[in-house]
Amino acid sequence: MDLGVGELAALGTALCWAFTAMFFADAGARIGSLVVNFLRLVMALAILTLMGWLTRGLPWPTDASAHAWLWLTISGLIGFSFGDLCLFRALVLIGPRLGSLLMSFAPPFTALIGWLVLGETLRGDQLLGMALTVGGVAWALGDRRAPRVTTPEDRGSLVAGVLLGLGGALGQAAGLVLSKHGMGDYDPMAATQIRVLAGTLGFALIFTLGGWWSRVGVALRQPRPMAATAAGAVFGPFLGVTLSLVAVQHATAGVAASIMSTSPILVIPIVVLWKRERVGLGSVLGTIVAVIGVIVLVR
Repeated sequence: MDLGVGELAALGTALCWAFTAMFFADAGARIGSLVVNFLRLVMALAILTLMGWLTRGLPWPTDASAHAWLWLTISGLIGFSFGDLCLFRALVLIGPRLGSLLMSFAPPFTALIGWLVLGETLRGDQLLGMALTVGGVAWALGDRRAPRVTTPEDRGSLVAGVLLGLGGALGQAAGLVLSKHGMGDYDPMAATQIRVLAGTLGFALIFTLGGWWSRVGVALRQPRPMAATAAGAVFGPFLGVTLSLVAVQHATAGVAASIMSTSPILVIPIVVLWKRERVGLGSVLGTIVAVIGVIVLVR
């Protein structure tokens, strides 16, 4: 199996996001997922600013072109603000299991948008690998013995939740493709900083319009969830998102997104060892299928 830089970075992204999910689940249960989402961006922006100063001598990406600033800003707003807002609202309406399953549409959405915007095409074996990977992830997620969550009884909430879940997948896909379009051969960490800055400003506007700033003040006084949010910020918007941009810089967006979509199944061994959760046979078989798909993608 010949792992290229892009595919290896995509695997690293999936692993980072697996740990991020664990940290954010703990913090979100205590202070709310929207507050966690905003604070993780603020923390990641501080880390990226420090790293830019230490590694490039530029605390802010002032060397980025106008093209990069425009498209990376749009990417950050779509991916972080629109996509994440849709996803978190969907999780409230239809529960984490169905919401996570709907996010499995992100790789095919990414491939489609990559073809429309960037002219990227996938070979037959890559399409097969994508199908196996996404199918395996969906199978594993559908079978996991998570806490019982019922779908809403009224049809309107169910339809709204599904549409919001698909909106989250579309936002993630569009954000990734537009990042590649705007970044070119620019430094991925500095590109991430622009995206995170845009996402932070987008969420600040949302919090202002929603009158939610008091929630942030309450969260800041709670050490444990703040520590979990900080750890999630390191593995998520800092390392994870930076690696995701390295991935799309060196591989087609659809392939990178498919490999990154394995993050939920990487969580399975973590929760088995850490929280002693039991998983069904479907989780094991789905994981095997997804791994086969990844092997097809990177061979």
